[in-house]
Amino acid sequence: MKAIALTLALTAFATGAVAQPRPSTLNMSCGQARGVVASRGAVVLSTGRFTYDRYVIDRNFCEINETIEPVWVPTADTPQCPIGYRCRDADLDFFDR
Repeated sequence: MKAIALTLALTAFATGAVAQPRPSTLNMSCGQARGVVASRGAVVLSTGRFTYDRYVIDRNFCEINETIEPVWVPTADTPQCPIGYRCRDADLDFFDR
């Protein structure tokens, strides 16, 4: 019984990190937002109150069937900052033609 209680307590503690808020591009300068993507390679950032996405520095951080597309996001100092790229399913490009 003690083992179950300990397991539940550890699980609750470990999942608390998931609830942390995402960094917001609206609270960063364009250079800071670009730096976060460049330093981490891939990161999920908020771009508004209810919007967020995963941004990458290059295709190495995408799945094998994905390609990249450039992305501009709002930051504290500019409405359109070229932050990096977003992974996109390469099969969708076929249907866009």
